[in-house]
Amino acid sequence: MAERKDSKHPQRGNGSFEKDVLDFALQYPEAWLDHPWGENVTKVKKKIFLFLGWYKEKLTISVKLPESAFEVLLLPFTAPTGYGLGKSGWVTATFDDGITPPQGLIRAWIDESYRAVAPKKLVALLDASPGSSAARKVASKRRKKA
Repeated sequence: MAERKDSKHPQRGNGSFEKDVLDFALQYPEAWLDHPWGENVTKVKKKIFLFLGWYKEKLTISVKLPESAFEVLLLPFTAPTGYGLGKSGWVTATFDDGITPPQGLIRAWIDESYRAVAPKKLVALLDASPGSSAARKVASKRRKKA
């Protein structure tokens, strides 16, 4: 698991929530933490699957939701992500400082976002039981590279 570093904006009222979200996201295969633009992002390989930061005193969470974006965008605290990302299924949820977002919902979004950007081999690890042939095949390839 990647080590968390302080970003440009320190944790605020939702600090423990932010830590929980990052810890959850970093449990995914080959997920790691980065800090471009002064905010926390989690990546798989070189692709971002979660933006987590502060903008104008509000906690913002952005994820890629190719399957559920239409429904999620009906929520009052969500909007298409800026910079043209909304056209690709990215959604941003915004919460006032001190408001704890619905953790189960955020985790489901992170899961969908990871699956949308991760290589198929890594997604297969999530879907495979520990003893399945898919899991053994991926583990075998990793051992050969090491």
